[in-house]
Amino acid sequence: MVGNNVSHSKRRTKRIFALNLKTKKFWSEAEQRFITLKVSCKGMKTIEKNGLDAAVREAQRKGYVNLV
Repeated sequence: MVGNNVSHSKRRTKRIFALNLKTKKFWSEAEQRFITLKVSCKGMKTIEKNGLDAAVREAQRKGYVNLV
């Protein structure tokens, strides 16, 4: 997403809105190993609430993730 920085004098310069991504290791009960994912903070909260395996299944169902 692109927008503007607006100074006190109302001068505008271009800026980008970057995603809030973090690299984090999660434990997978199904595979009995750690999996490293790059997820947003909202995604981390969802994984902590529902569990990794349930969150991945839901993401696949919605088409966000394409696992082989």
